[in-house]
Amino acid sequence: MNDSQRLLQIIDRFEQARVLLLGDLVLDRFILGTPKRISREAPVIILRHEGQQDIPGGGANALANLAALEVRVVPVGVVGDDEPGRALLQELHGRAIDSSRILSVPDFRTPTKVRILGGGASSLKHQVARYDIEDVLPGSGVWREAMARHLEEAMATTAVAAISDYGYGTVTPEMLALVRSRRPVDGWVCLDSRHRLRELRGVDGATPNLQELEAWSGHPLDSDDQVAAVAEELRRDLGARFLLATRGNRGMTLVEEARPALHIPVFGTDEVADVTGAGDTVLAVLTASLAAGACPSDAARLANYAGGIVVMKLGTATVSRAELRRAVKRDLAAAGR
Repeated sequence: MNDSQRLLQIIDRFEQARVLLLGDLVLDRFILGTPKRISREAPVIILRHEGQQDIPGGGANALANLAALEVRVVPVGVVGDDEPGRALLQELHGRAIDSSRILSVPDFRTPTKVRILGGGASSLKHQVARYDIEDVLPGSGVWREAMARHLEEAMATTAVAAISDYGYGTVTPEMLALVRSRRPVDGWVCLDSRHRLRELRGVDGATPNLQELEAWSGHPLDSDDQVAAVAEELRRDLGARFLLATRGNRGMTLVEEARPALHIPVFGTDEVADVTGAGDTVLAVLTASLAAGACPSDAARLANYAGGIVVMKLGTATVSRAELRRAVKRDLAAAGR
């Protein structure tokens, strides 16, 4: 069996895979408009409002990607008791995602990224402004106890956990320790964290991007060897079994214990349309693959395909099993195998 056939078999097993998603759930809200005129009050464009699109973002984007892959995903997280929180839950329901373990927390504003897009009726719309609504969850509360119970229940039947940390307080060292303690011996806990890697040690795998890896090392990383060396240092510091560094148009680098570094070239083109949410897609495909029985190197290759697909889509987007299968087959045909 060649590599591509093995990857296709892993994709076929996604339907039987089960993944826990613990993370910061974000609403990505897009306000659409067409240019009307320049304001007399200030040198700004006035847009005529056309509509609004609400899409799961942050950890909720990783969740939506897992659902698009037809994985049985169990989300644990929180939203605020507010309009964006209700809008986000409605979006998840529309994707047939079970939200029974997503808690509504009073006096907490659902993290919301509002992007204002303008453009003509027959042209692509471009982002002209953005504002973020951001609260950080308190360290304690009755909802924390309920979340701990939900995690224990979910991990009783789940061997793979995806942890999506955007810094809004859902993911804490204590919650991570609880997930890790309930993980079976053959399970995986994989982390995607925005600049909090030092606080969240003890995971099995992590997916920092190049900027996060450079921030951790304190200096630029210009070559494959430099990236591999720093990634290996970080892997050891985290106590992880592997680390997958995403490097934009330079592909990915995987380091594993007692194995040589694996440099995976970018899939598709290095001219991307939009990188929004690409890290969420990588986390989703990586954990889906591990839950389907893949080794880290095969899971990384599939995540690389998914990353190459999603950056060619505008806005926050997902990747389906069919798209992933086509990418693997296209690569196989291009290689003449």
